Amino acid sequence: MSEDWTAVAKAINERVHELGWRQRELAERSAVSQAIVREIQHQTVERKRSARTLEALSTALGWHPQHLSALLNGRMPPTLGEPREDLNDAVSARLAVIERKLSAITEQLADLSADLAVLVRRGEGGSE
Repeated sequence: MSEDWTAVAKAINERVHELGWRQRELAERSAVSQAIVREIQHQTVERKRSARTLEALSTALGWHPQHLSALLNGRMPPTLGEPREDLNDAVSARLAVIERKLSAITEQLADLSADLAVLVRRGEGGSE
């Protein structure tokens, strides 16, 4: 699977905007040079980045340390507070993704069930 630097750049740009930060502030908070932050945000230089760089950026942005690495590799990012995954163990990493997706599907089904119950009550002449 190829690396998705576009997803990484988009996530960083959206989060920086959400936090009201400038590029320099992200660089300072993450201890990553502003030049590297700029390269990643604007995808101006394609090169392999260290896992520590992505981890520092993720942490500075208030995410799980492996958030950006997961996006880069097409996986669902872990939520803050989840244990670190052994990304060298492919089975473990894939199972973690499946578990998160199943959890999201379960939540969506619960929401749909609640919405359906409201519609059924309305159809029976009841009100909320």
